Amino acid sequence: MSQQKLTKNLGLFEVYCLATGAMVSSGIFILPGIAHAQAGPSVILSYILAGLLAAIGMLNACELATAMPKAGGDYYFITRSLGPVLGSIAGLLNWFALSLKSAFALVGMGAFVLLLVNIDIRITATTLGIVFTLLNLWGTRHAGKFQTWLVTALLTLMTAYVIFGISHVEIKNLSPFIPFGLNKTLAAAGLVFVAYGGLLKISSVAEEIENPSRNLPRGMILSLASVITIYGLMVFVTTGVLPSDILDNSLTPITEGARSFLPPWAVKIMSLAAIFAFISTANAGIMASSRYLFALSRDELLPKFLSRINPKTKTPAPAVIATGIFVIIAGFLKLNILVEAASLVLILSFILSCLCVIVLRESRVQNYRPTFKTPFYPFLQIIGLLGYLLLIFELGLEAFIICACLCLIGATCYFIYGRKRLRKEYALLHLIERITDRELVTGLFETELKNVVRDRDNIILDRFDEIIARCPVMDLPAAMTSQECFEMLGKKLSPAFNMPSQELAQRFIERENQATTVLNHFLAIPHIIIRGENQFEIALVRSSHGIHFSDTAPDIHAVFVLAGSKDQRTFHLHTLAAIAQIVHNENFENQWLNAPSEQALRDVILLGKRQRTTPTP
Repeated sequence: MSQQKLTKNLGLFEVYCLATGAMVSSGIFILPGIAHAQAGPSVILSYILAGLLAAIGMLNACELATAMPKAGGDYYFITRSLGPVLGSIAGLLNWFALSLKSAFALVGMGAFVLLLVNIDIRITATTLGIVFTLLNLWGTRHAGKFQTWLVTALLTLMTAYVIFGISHVEIKNLSPFIPFGLNKTLAAAGLVFVAYGGLLKISSVAEEIENPSRNLPRGMILSLASVITIYGLMVFVTTGVLPSDILDNSLTPITEGARSFLPPWAVKIMSLAAIFAFISTANAGIMASSRYLFALSRDELLPKFLSRINPKTKTPAPAVIATGIFVIIAGFLKLNILVEAASLVLILSFILSCLCVIVLRESRVQNYRPTFKTPFYPFLQIIGLLGYLLLIFELGLEAFIICACLCLIGATCYFIYGRKRLRKEYALLHLIERITDRELVTGLFETELKNVVRDRDNIILDRFDEIIARCPVMDLPAAMTSQECFEMLGKKLSPAFNMPSQELAQRFIERENQATTVLNHFLAIPHIIIRGENQFEIALVRSSHGIHFSDTAPDIHAVFVLAGSKDQRTFHLHTLAAIAQIVHNENFENQWLNAPSEQALRDVILLGKRQRTTPTP
């Protein structure tokens, strides 16, 4: 089944604004008061610690998303890393959690609207849920542009709050800084971690990002850095201007803080900032969560109609509508326990991001080629796993029960609906094969990753690619001389040129005797001219044990063999240039020696970085 592709409409600024908008809402406009009651002034530190833990998951997501910029984000990573069972569960859980976060944002926005206009909260939430659903149906570009305006206005107002409030901070409100002990500070970090929960979900729209190799990691890193900074400063100001008896358990802490040092009209503007925050979260949430349904459907784990794309707007309209309906319905539920369950799902997403990076790297899947790599591997992943597990134990039992029920629903969907339809290989199988030396994979995952890289890097196949895709490949089992290698090549290339194998072998030997074709300690490029017209062939040879060309080149591991007619001289030069660019790529020698199959050897060449010519008609 051919897959419909989403349009790449999101640039760096849109990525930044979507990621920022997905984070900034209740986490800063509601939670500081609740967290302050638990940790006191050290809630400032709680926000920073939670942000640093979120940074580990963000770095993992940057690596995974630049390697696999596909709709569905962490669902796609998990399915291709840990298998379709966990992927199905994670996809549905993430759709639920992010949709619920959007519903919570709509209800929170209704509460702030109520401060300005006497309108029932549920009516406001329902109306805006319909508006955002229609906006996302209109098109990703329009929804993304709307998000940039929202986030720009929001950050401007939040910055103004810090600038005008910092001079009113009273040191007595910050002392003692850790009144209830460090353990309460850590517990509060677990509570406010949800403030960063929307960060990873931006990867769910990776397929719609222009130049995701550059824009995705830059947008996410800039977004988290600015959000940690603005959160820390806003909580510092709020804690410093309000005494504990007012701030503790307040559901409008920022508004209360503004009321202490700003005139009434400015306080209303800060309420407007909270509304902007909830709007941006709801809009980004509907956009991102709908892509989980789209990706699950495209993999045939959910009904096919959910992966249909509107031909005019290029949006996954059925998935957006289904998500919008769920968000609106969720707004009428009691959200306190469900939000805890959503928090648990978000933390589980960060845990799985660590596991995905570990499995993909240790499986040594050749075509896993992220353009951004998480530094300090595997130490950051181990620290992240321990930190996230610590946060999980701070959540209530009800959250675990709801999450377990959702996991059961996800597993049931897979075993009843998806198991017979989805046939995917994944990195965990490669890792098990590597450890046990059992043959478990056929190369389907490598092929899928190859196509993902081509799409990511906008690789247009040219004549060189076409020849490599069908050329003969020799993986020599033992060390041998160049003459023995040429005799084997003669037999391989004989049918293509309709020439006796011995004649071909002799031509290669004579050419080598005239002047060596060895280029360096690793590579040789033997090439000959043959009779006829419009003929050109390439053969690839790998020798793990080495080919003896001469006493000065006794151990050649890569041989690229070129044979063509005189009229192909221009293409011959183009081929030499292409090979030169490929072999100078970083890690070429390791990739060549570690390629597990003949197709993998071709992929080393096909995915090598080089300039390409116009494809052949």
